[in-house]
Amino acid sequence: MQCPKCKNIETRVVDSRVSNDKKSIRRRRECEGCNYRFTTFEHVETANFLVVKKDGSRENYNREKVARGIWKACEKRAVTNDQIDKVINELEEEWTNVGKEVPGEVIGEGIMNKLKTLDKVAYIRFASVYREFKDVDSFKKELQELLRN
Repeated sequence: MQCPKCKNIETRVVDSRVSNDKKSIRRRRECEGCNYRFTTFEHVETANFLVVKKDGSRENYNREKVARGIWKACEKRAVTNDQIDKVINELEEEWTNVGKEVPGEVIGEGIMNKLKTLDKVAYIRFASVYREFKDVDSFKKELQELLRN
């Protein structure tokens, strides 16, 4: 880690602890050259790819957007935050392996497949929005497919 004061790359960690939000590690460092002390934060790198939308436009992947959609489907269901985090982490790993650009359909279908095993009601809720059911018949068809499996 480079010292922000003298640019020396020889530094040592003086103190290390988990941050208040439990999502990063706070480290106090000291420069070996000038003895300047500074703080760094270590975060887990999230997935970094573009989502190719139905209309062909592209946007940066947004974990919070995926989480909001899943939470909306899981509202008032017996699903924990840890379960949803695990689902998103698994999906991000899959999507990252697809490449630098991931089609929106891959993301939507991946979420539905995970929700199908996690909570069937959440799956139907998500599918009804994602697949844009136009009428009761298309909704019934999806329910019948779910019951067959």
